[in-house]
Amino acid sequence: MAGAAAGLLLAATLPMGVAWAETPTAPAPKVALPDFTQVVAETEGSVVNIRTTEAVPVRRSPVGPGGNGDPSDLFRWFFGPDFMPPGFGPQQQKPHGQPNQPTPKERTVPRGIGSGFILSSDGYVLTNNHVVDNSNGIFVTMTSGKEYKAKVIGTDARTDIALLKIDAKDLKPLPIGDSDKLKKGQWVLAIGSPFGLDSTVTAGIVSAINRDTGDYLPFIQTDVAVNPGNSGGPLINLQGQVVGINSQIISRSGGFMGISLAIPIDEVMRVVDQLKAHGKVTRGRIGVQITEVQDDVAKALGLGTAHGALVSSVEPDGPAAKAGVHAGDVITGFNGQKIVHMTDLPRLVGATRPGTEATLQVWRKGKTLDLKAKVAELDQKVANPQNQERPSQTGVDRLGLSVKALPADSGTNQGVVVVQSQSPAADSGIEAGDLILRINETDITSPQQYEKVVKGLDKSHPVVLLVSRDQQSQWVIVKLQ
Repeated sequence: MAGAAAGLLLAATLPMGVAWAETPTAPAPKVALPDFTQVVAETEGSVVNIRTTEAVPVRRSPVGPGGNGDPSDLFRWFFGPDFMPPGFGPQQQKPHGQPNQPTPKERTVPRGIGSGFILSSDGYVLTNNHVVDNSNGIFVTMTSGKEYKAKVIGTDARTDIALLKIDAKDLKPLPIGDSDKLKKGQWVLAIGSPFGLDSTVTAGIVSAINRDTGDYLPFIQTDVAVNPGNSGGPLINLQGQVVGINSQIISRSGGFMGISLAIPIDEVMRVVDQLKAHGKVTRGRIGVQITEVQDDVAKALGLGTAHGALVSSVEPDGPAAKAGVHAGDVITGFNGQKIVHMTDLPRLVGATRPGTEATLQVWRKGKTLDLKAKVAELDQKVANPQNQERPSQTGVDRLGLSVKALPADSGTNQGVVVVQSQSPAADSGIEAGDLILRINETDITSPQQYEKVVKGLDKSHPVVLLVSRDQQSQWVIVKLQ
């Protein structure tokens, strides 16, 4: 009865004409996953399997079948082909009737398997350089099973690109997309021959753009399953366009572990144009060595955020030196393109045709300078660094340093030589023999001027020193005690 009374009481509190009912829950929105079948049907016929062969020496049996019947060959098997039996000098021939040692023979064996794709209807094929490198035979197999022997038009080890040509016509090439338009989270496909299983399709998303791994190029990072044998195959967007070439995986096991790297197709096509025209790639250089700009260095230099490429050394009489670039400068732009990461600079300079005049945006002493440099060819030799004199030790200043003037034959009046380094400079890595080129925004020209600058330093602010060691310059932060 108590339960019934409670029910009556609840009913009595409801407004007249209102029925007791649960509030309906709105259905969750349906999100349809992409259907890859149409993209695969349009593209997989243009993806090829690439197998390679290599030559290996054949080791003959010294005696018996395959040998020449000479028992002394048994010793040559262990001691090498130049071994002579006792009684035979180096100029003597073997006994009459016994042939001289034959030239070692070679046999062709399978080397590896990779992937590639049709670039043009007249038989150009793209793949990775590491797929075909050091091979004596390259064979391209279509999805139909037809096989062609391929010729190498050109390779570029730095970007890991190889351009091949097969004797075929009326092929269906894959359309080339725009890798600059890729975004994180975008769906992409990989088609290739992992472990020799041709026409294998895997899918995933772009997980990072411009992934810097220390190589020449920034990579497209995906979570598409890529394994050995996928190398050289295309990375394809949902429009059926090639946006990259699958090249590397990051793995502890040798197989797929969730991170795959592809070469952006925009960079690939720049290389292809040169390989078609010349069979090789010619890159530009300006004659500088660079390092990353650290946050504390950027703040000390008034640069704000850490960006650009810090010049650690400048090649004497090189393009940058002639343009007026100094060690310690920060190159923040090249021909109007901003240098965000250090690796942006060699990529932009390398893509510039030698002989072209380029504009460098350089940050120096709190302001930006525009310097003109004539880009040279990368293959030119770079001058060797000169050894610096190692002087004796004396007392130290408030930086923990004692210095002396540069040698008279140094050819420059900028900088002083560190004689002795103690705390706090030693704590920052400064050593005897280093050169102090600049303190904050002041160029150092003599020990006397250096001493005056050091005495005027404010101990409440960190001091930034431009230090050169073995022709490599670096900004170093020193905190005064």
